[in-house]
Amino acid sequence: HTGEKPFGCPDCGKSFCTSSSLVIHRRSHTGEKPFPCSSCDKSFVSRSALVKHLRTHLPKEPPDGAR
Repeated sequence: HTGEKPFGCPDCGKSFCTSSSLVIHRRSHTGEKPFPCSSCDKSFVSRSALVKHLRTHLPKEPPDGAR
């Protein structure tokens, strides 16, 4: 890892290591949230954020040893 961040945001100048990170960041300027939750009315800027959110709709698991 060189620490190089060749992908710069033309809106604010923040730089990123990958073009995909820049794409996700640019959504913070546009307000685009192309990943909607199928269980509620929320939408997210990235698939990973949606996947993390989807866990909130799952039943809570009991602590280890509990039945």
